Amino acid sequence: ALPISAGGGGGEGAEASGELMRNSGRGRGAQLRYSMDSMGCQMNTADAERMEGQLRSLGFARAEEGTPAQVVVLNTCSIREHAEAKVYSYLGPHAARKRAGEDLAIVVAGCVAQQEGEALLRRVPEIDMVMGPQYANRLGDLLEGVFNGNQIVATAPTHIMEDPTQPQRSSTVCAWVNVIYGCNERCTYCVVPTTRGSEQSRPRDAVRAEIEALVAEGYREVTLLGQNIDSWGSDLSPKQSFADLLRDVGGVDGLARMRFVTSHPRYMSPRVIDAVAEVPALCPMFHIPFQSGDDGILRDMGRGHTAARYREIVHNIRTRLPDAAITADAIVGFPGETEEQFENTLQLMRDVRFDQINTAAYSPRPHTPAAVWGDQVEEGVKKERLRRINELAAEHALERRQRYLGRVEEVLVEKRNERHPAQVKGRNPQGCPVFFEGDIDELKGQLVPVRIVEARPYSLVGERAEGRFAGGRYADDGESVVVEA
Repeated sequence: ALPISAGGGGGEGAEASGELMRNSGRGRGAQLRYSMDSMGCQMNTADAERMEGQLRSLGFARAEEGTPAQVVVLNTCSIREHAEAKVYSYLGPHAARKRAGEDLAIVVAGCVAQQEGEALLRRVPEIDMVMGPQYANRLGDLLEGVFNGNQIVATAPTHIMEDPTQPQRSSTVCAWVNVIYGCNERCTYCVVPTTRGSEQSRPRDAVRAEIEALVAEGYREVTLLGQNIDSWGSDLSPKQSFADLLRDVGGVDGLARMRFVTSHPRYMSPRVIDAVAEVPALCPMFHIPFQSGDDGILRDMGRGHTAARYREIVHNIRTRLPDAAITADAIVGFPGETEEQFENTLQLMRDVRFDQINTAAYSPRPHTPAAVWGDQVEEGVKKERLRRINELAAEHALERRQRYLGRVEEVLVEKRNERHPAQVKGRNPQGCPVFFEGDIDELKGQLVPVRIVEARPYSLVGERAEGRFAGGRYADDGESVVVEA
């Protein structure tokens, strides 16, 4: 039995959805359609793709714009401020459809669903199902309960099962692959452990099998996903290391590129850096959030590392891989943050010079310790600090991209540049977007040598370099940059 609560006929939503399957259901010639809207991080994107795959396996088709959907799925994110208000605003029109007598099932999934639980049903009784992210692989099973007239809340802890259905992926070139779910950290600002649960590593064989299947389908690049990816394997028996996983799955025949996110400074291992340096498919890029450059704030955040430890990790990466991209996340205006402590964050940025930083002003999140502390920073101060950190981050991003000028970069072409259809868009090994003129029908999924002619803060512009070398690794010998095949 599923560890869920189900009220038989317990709401306006469930009754209408039972009728949906009885009167309009599968096997009676009517084509049922679904809509899927997803907010937030890459983990949510991967969850949405898996849920779409299950819906399609049940016979549903995606509703085109302007076409009503009989199953409406909102995959929610609770990281940013006002997340709950956005959910209720989104649900309003769909709840109104149901009150007007339309047949549809409303599903709220993801982190806000896990966080709010039955409170969502009390606020919007037209909802048929509330399900946390740990149930993304079981949407099909749970919908059967909805179609039988039940209103379901699936937020209890559960073992995350392997999903035999194929995700409905948004790209035919690059794919997300989950390797570990949940997070065991207890950062005082973060809602993720509450909404995504404890860490659960996927078995190595399952990860490798998924990647082999993706390569067989023609995918060129895979990004391994985990909230705290370096912890992969610590909960398996016997314990395994993330570095060993990288060496194993990075060696899948035919895989052109592999990336991974997100690393935690507490667990970042030199063995992972060595794997990236030595496995050809692994891209030289690391996403390692530092959150603050001040040890006092880091201690209050419960991060488990110091600014000095972070600088040590950066030193180790740049000693082994001088051309690697290092990206991060940072929070300004954490409770109690002084101007001096904020300056320590800016100093860490000056010392490291990141390729890119995702920044945010601190916002209190439900069920987190820091949300109820009395020393909250004024909104005006947070806004000004956010402006300053973004300004410095953009300055460093532009500076870092100057090194590509004149170089021939290997670009994996992913899609057409929608703003300039004569151009295609891809990324270099360091993950920087590259735009150049080309035919998407010819180049999609190809590794193309591109000479970089313009560097912008967060992208590059280039020209095809026919017949020129692309690939290998760049190394800085202190005087000039040389290419190692």
